[in-house]
Amino acid sequence: MTGIERAVGEQLCVRRKARGLTLTPAGQKFAKRARQIVADTQELLLGIGPGQELRGPVKLGCYSTFATNVVPDLLEGFPKRYPGVHLEVTVGTNEELLAALDAGHLDVALLFDVTLPVGYRRREIYPTELEVHLHPDHPLAKAASVDLPDLANEPYIQYYATPGTVNVLSAFAARGLEPSIEVSVSEIGLVEALVGRGLGYGLLMSRPNRLPTSPEGRPVAIRPLDPPVTVSHVVGIWPDDMELTPRASALLDFALEKFGGSGPAG
Repeated sequence: MTGIERAVGEQLCVRRKARGLTLTPAGQKFAKRARQIVADTQELLLGIGPGQELRGPVKLGCYSTFATNVVPDLLEGFPKRYPGVHLEVTVGTNEELLAALDAGHLDVALLFDVTLPVGYRRREIYPTELEVHLHPDHPLAKAASVDLPDLANEPYIQYYATPGTVNVLSAFAARGLEPSIEVSVSEIGLVEALVGRGLGYGLLMSRPNRLPTSPEGRPVAIRPLDPPVTVSHVVGIWPDDMELTPRASALLDFALEKFGGSGPAG
């Protein structure tokens, strides 16, 4: 038992040769409290009080599928408004960002609010819903909107990622349908590139600052689903046992200001 474990009177970790150190439930709770103490100490050292200019770091995580559409605005605009704040961005999957939040490596993360686990507080940033991406010459591209049954027999370029894959399959299943998957890829840009070449249609969540073109510069027709499918929000989340720093709170305020009107109807 270490000195810390003797001091707190609890076993904080289990030591195994093959797996190294593993935190016990008491150790996980102790680690979270320790991270909060360190964070509070850093805020105290920064000496930021009411009316004072924000300064110091803020570590943001952003889900990979919409990072290209939101991170440039944040990195360009937020430091101009708060020149004393240094913004650090990590892009990753749901699993990677949630793990980084729990480990204290991020202050806040931007994710879809679909199938999020418990234990996080959240702030809505912008609404989003599933949209159809079509080649401009596709017959369905002439319509103002598309219904899922119209797509069931069409070749589907599936974007394979958590939580989107399950949400799309569930949406089809709720209508008694099943998509005809032509190919499944894990890169959103590749979905758009294949759609731009006319190899099938894609189903992707609406994003701010998105252009109706593929990464190769080919035109893509983007149509809403009617009735809407998988309507959700992009949210800023953080562990419910951690307090947002003033800088992280200001960053979410800035994101809401920039993207709050970027929903499907906007």
